[in-house]
Amino acid sequence: MTLKVPHTYTLLAGLIVTAAVCTWIVPAGEYARIAQGGRELIDPASYHHVPATPAGPVDVLLAYPKGLGEVADIVFYIFILGGAFGVLNATGTITGGIGRLVERMHGKGALIVPALTLVFAIGGGSIGIAEETLVFLPALLLLSRSMGYDSLVAGAIALVGANAGFAAAFTNPFTVGVAQGIVGLPLFSGFGFRLVCWTIITAATVAWVAWYAERVRRDPASSLVYEIDRRRPAVAAADAAHAFGPRQVAVLMLAGIALGVLAVGSARWHWGLQELSALFIALAAVAGPVGGLSLDETAVNFVKGAADLTYAALVVGLARGVLVILRDANTLDTITQAMASAVQAWPTSLSVLGIYVMQTALNFIVPSGAGQAAISMPIVAPLGDVLGITRQTNVLAYQFGNGFTNIVTPTQGYFMAALGILGIPWSTWVRWLLPLLGIWLLISGIALLIAQAIHWGPF
Repeated sequence: MTLKVPHTYTLLAGLIVTAAVCTWIVPAGEYARIAQGGRELIDPASYHHVPATPAGPVDVLLAYPKGLGEVADIVFYIFILGGAFGVLNATGTITGGIGRLVERMHGKGALIVPALTLVFAIGGGSIGIAEETLVFLPALLLLSRSMGYDSLVAGAIALVGANAGFAAAFTNPFTVGVAQGIVGLPLFSGFGFRLVCWTIITAATVAWVAWYAERVRRDPASSLVYEIDRRRPAVAAADAAHAFGPRQVAVLMLAGIALGVLAVGSARWHWGLQELSALFIALAAVAGPVGGLSLDETAVNFVKGAADLTYAALVVGLARGVLVILRDANTLDTITQAMASAVQAWPTSLSVLGIYVMQTALNFIVPSGAGQAAISMPIVAPLGDVLGITRQTNVLAYQFGNGFTNIVTPTQGYFMAALGILGIPWSTWVRWLLPLLGIWLLISGIALLIAQAIHWGPF
């Protein structure tokens, strides 16, 4: 008998119910919050029990709409992104451009996958791209299938590449910058050691993705998504209907300018998802007429593109519902406090791995880099001082714990949205990624033991 894997929505709904049950078992408690440097941090000595407010049936039903409200910026960003892609696709730029690329790279396809994976790893390691990878997935899906690979390769290039860089980042402002600021370290100190970690992890990632892509190209039936991809519409060739002419070149240049503005805006002006959404609305509005569409055709294709990503957009709110249940029942801080207490029981030589395990587990219920840093670092930094772990090493443990499971954890909204865009079931993705995840965890664990052994600092 074949085991039927539940639908992603069913899986997440089950997690919400499980979280609600936990609120009846886990004692309610909370830490006092203090404002410091524009951020809300935890006072590690202030944990205390509070009256229990376990989640009931109504809370379970409200978790989804509440979650949607809290991540509305991500939800609408995905809709707008889908709309912009729909307009670009309608101009023939994407299919024509990919057809031209495949034609020119004939016989050299093995270079594209590792090169693009490295580019995304650089983006993750430097400016911390994560949600931004959603922009590239539809085009990468077409490119991957056009070159004889599968949809997992498309996800590997963007999601796996960026996540490897994000987790082992050398200057990621959303993790390294925030965590170092909380514990009082000089901003981006320890750059050299982090760069070594990033280089080793990225090299292993690029090699693994390239190996898998080549295996699928040689034997398509070996793909875990072989049957899924067979049911997809055939990839259209870049024929006369989708010629890559002057209009398509102009649209491609507009898209390139938009991506350049995205990179500068995110890094220098600290743009959020609202600004990025506005950028893609502007791109769609201009690219449609430039690509030969009337204003009405532009609008129709924008709506169609947005509708195509409904599954991906709405799943983000469901993923957030787990956090909503635990937080509103005042059990989230209790779980954090229990994890910190457990780490203290680990042998001194392995205590840094205990903190790593805690951060990895915490990432499941607080799938936010800055949010996890604000909750955990005020607790584990003093704990590390007692256990003889430098704060620099402590930040690295947080960084690894927050990063590597981002593309495994079903409560991570942008990851589940990405699977929706790719049309890959969560269970299939996890089964495929597990070998690489094991490599990541092994390398990062060794790096943490080395950092603790050398008392990596400055402190």
